[in-house]
Amino acid sequence: MSEDLITQALSTATDTKAIVQGRGIVDRTGAVFAEQFPGKRGIVVADGNTWDLAGEAVTASLKAAGVELEEPYVFPGTPTLYAGYSNVELIRDHMKDLDVVACSIGSGTLNDIVKLASGELGRPYMNVCTAASMDGYAAFGASISVDGFKITRNCPAPAALVADLDVMATAPRRLTATGFGDLIEKVPAGADWIISDILGTEAIDEYVWGLVQGPLRQSLSRPGDLAQSDPDAIGELAEGLIMSGLAMQAHQSSRPASGAGHQFSHTWEMEGHGLDWEPALSHGFKVGLGTVAVCALYEVVLSKDLGAIDIDAAVAAWPSRDEMEARVRALHTEERAKPLVEPAVEQTLAKYIDADQLRERLELVVSSWPAIAEKCRAQLISAAEARELLKEVGAVYHPEQIDIDMDRFHQTYYRAQTIRSRYTILDLLLEAGLLKECVEELFAPGGYWTQESSR
Repeated sequence: MSEDLITQALSTATDTKAIVQGRGIVDRTGAVFAEQFPGKRGIVVADGNTWDLAGEAVTASLKAAGVELEEPYVFPGTPTLYAGYSNVELIRDHMKDLDVVACSIGSGTLNDIVKLASGELGRPYMNVCTAASMDGYAAFGASISVDGFKITRNCPAPAALVADLDVMATAPRRLTATGFGDLIEKVPAGADWIISDILGTEAIDEYVWGLVQGPLRQSLSRPGDLAQSDPDAIGELAEGLIMSGLAMQAHQSSRPASGAGHQFSHTWEMEGHGLDWEPALSHGFKVGLGTVAVCALYEVVLSKDLGAIDIDAAVAAWPSRDEMEARVRALHTEERAKPLVEPAVEQTLAKYIDADQLRERLELVVSSWPAIAEKCRAQLISAAEARELLKEVGAVYHPEQIDIDMDRFHQTYYRAQTIRSRYTILDLLLEAGLLKECVEELFAPGGYWTQESSR
């Protein structure tokens, strides 16, 4: 990792004050804890797998630094720990009568559980990273499910991170691949933000943009080495993931690191897909597939001239608020989708605009289309390139690989648009009256998804 880049990002971070990274540095955990939380008692929180990986080393380091410790809290290693609010309650209630600061050992799920539990108790915490598997280490907020609906819930980021690349390199390869899948979506997410910025729905923060997009291409450049668990390549991947988290922390939002591709993953997660697998189907695998899906859609869109859209026809066809609600409900009629209905209605109506506002926005689309197209082309990679990168690292790139049939996958393009209020390419196409046309082109003879297979 680049020390200068991390130092720069820490200077504007709201919560994270220290990141120690490198090879063979897990024994510095105690010194970091003592520096960040002087005089505080600690409690190590892990699951059975991460405890086996680094529990004894972390505990020994804390004791050597003079940190008094409560007995560790270790979740079972199997079945895979789930990012559900019930697990947040378990560790929160365990800690609430103890005057302790948590030192978690884990990656995405365990980090988010301890992050939210500590946040609800009004306490800081730190994390020892065990895999380059997601971008939430340094992120503000935790992605937690309540009653089946998964959203980012507000809570502070960790005060400190220890990222030992040798420890992270021993993680199962699927965890590295899932981190790659999480990171690659920042490419089309950047295009989504470009569109939102030009259309005035959410301005780009140039500093935050640079935190994510600056190291992004280098972090994604060594999929073959990552598949071989090369510590240096994992370091570059971890840099991209941690910088994304720091960017979200600085922006107090996941916008810098999450676009329409993430919405594919969130849709399947909230439908419960893969949660009963062992190990559970990872967020990053679904996000990687969402990246291919959105990159393919962008290729269709950029082959068209949205500067020539029929504004009058689009405005005339635009549904009323009540009709938009009915549309959302009709998209989520399957039994597995029932938990999504009310939250999806709320999220969709939060970004609803009336016919007069739509006309103004489409006039801006028409006048700005050359700039939008130019900037998005410069930002994006092709679906084929995304597929090959994901394939080389050992991640998911086709719906058949995760038991999603093509009909369901097809419908996800429409459903994903409803589950977040964030403005993306899906919203632009819906407003322009082109979503169905562009999506159907992907599944028509000769379209991307009729030519691609899981091989």
